[in-house]
Parts: sequence; C-alpha cells; structure tokens
Amino acid sequence: MRFDVVSIFPEYLAPLDLSLIGKARTEGLLELAVHDLRSYTADRHRTVDDTPYGGGAGMVMKPEPWAQALTDIAVASPVAEGAKPTLIVPSPAGEVFNQQLAYQLAEEQHLVFACGRYEGIDERVLEWAADQYTVRPVSLGDYVLNGGEVAVLAMVEAIGRLIPGVVGNPESLIEESHSDGLLEYPVYTKPSSWRERDVPDVLLSGNHGKIAKFRKELQLRRTAERRPDLIDALDVSNVSKAEKNVLWELGYAVVDGKAVRRGDA
Repeated sequence: MRFDVVSIFPEYLAPLDLSLIGKARTEGLLELAVHDLRSYTADRHRTVDDTPYGGGAGMVMKPEPWAQALTDIAVASPVAEGAKPTLIVPSPAGEVFNQQLAYQLAEEQHLVFACGRYEGIDERVLEWAADQYTVRPVSLGDYVLNGGEVAVLAMVEAIGRLIPGVVGNPESLIEESHSDGLLEYPVYTKPSSWRERDVPDVLLSGNHGKIAKFRKELQLRRTAERRPDLIDALDVSNVSKAEKNVLWELGYAVVDGKAVRRGDA
C-alpha cells in the first residue's frame, strides 16, 4: 500500500518514521511520502490561503496549490488503469472514522491525505478532485482540531497496522477493541498480586473455555458502561445463553437479534 500526505507542516508527520509504521516502511511493507503544499505555490511568499468569499472569520486554503499537488500525486499513483486512488480529507464535516472504515481503507492500494488548515480547503478542490480520486471527507470525531495532521497520524496508524505483516502477531488484531463491536476486555500481567490487587483467579486457572467466557462477560460489561451506543448496534443473534443472561443483568433483552433496553422491549 502507498500513502501520500500533503501538508503545509510536513515535519508534523515525522512520528510516522517511528514504531511499527516506521519499521513497516523500512521493510517495504508500505510506502509513505509527505509533500509540502507550499512547494506548489508560485509567489515569493509561498501563499496558500486567502480571505473567504461571503465574509467570515479566518482564511481559506487556495485551490491552485492543491490542484497541482494532487495532480502530481495522481499521475504517479500505483493503482491500475481505470481505477482511482482514494483522497481522504480530514474534516469535522466528514463521515466518522472507525475501525470498520479502517479495515475498508486498508484494502485500498493508494490513499492520499489532504491536511487542511485555517477554515479549510476551498470546496471546489474536492469537486475538481473527483475526476482523479474517490474523495472521502473523514472526521475523527465531533470536535475541531487546528489542522488535519493529527487526524492523519491517527488514521495512517489505524489503517497501516492492518496491513499484513505490520503487526507481528496477527491474532492480536482479532481480540482488540471494536474488532467484534465491543470494547476490549481488561488485561493483566505479572505479578499476579500487586499492591493488594489480585489478578482474577479464572485467568490463572489454565481453563481456556472459562477464560474466554469470563473475557466476553467483561467486554459486555465494559461496553455497556462506557459505550452503550455500541450495545445498541450489536448483532446478538448468535450469543450464548450465558451472554444473554449478562445482557439481561445489564438491562437488555435480546429481541430479533438486537440488544434492546428492557424498558423499550
């Protein structure tokens, strides 16, 4: 897979040289290039922004530098003829980034990230880019950042770690938060007793069936406490009787494959 990132602060993306993503780049498991948008300007001040039409606070990123940068990247794209690379535009007005979307994007051959700043990128850039790209505005969540770089760091790591070979033990991808619609269960390590707090006995039992059952129960309890919206969206058509009992205890009934709050059932 290839990642291209366009930013007026290319040094902001330096952390992508570190940890598993940096190692994956060194080993050739993924390619990543960072481009300075200011190198596509024509004036001596390397201007990338101007005042907004219609008035309002802040500045808007000019379209022409973006058009030139995105054209250069599209021309060098590794995608097959007739296909398009995907252009991700971090924006609080975009679809929310989640694990499901990370898995989907990890199947792409070429992802390009446009890091906006100020009040954003001239909207015409996104319209124009649709001829060369599949354009997807994406948001990390319901809050506003100073620019797209932080979002890109998060998305590249979330997507990149799903590429085969990037994470050493692929089984670790299966049991983490959101892989099955639930939050991950708590984890423990040695010593078994620490500052008068003990690891749950079942985890020391060696009984893998009981451990799996215990962990699933903890997942349900943690998710119901911290992210009840995930329980509401969960497919529980194939849950065990024990899991149904836990859901009942937590205030949910299983109705037509969905966990429904008992007061609403």
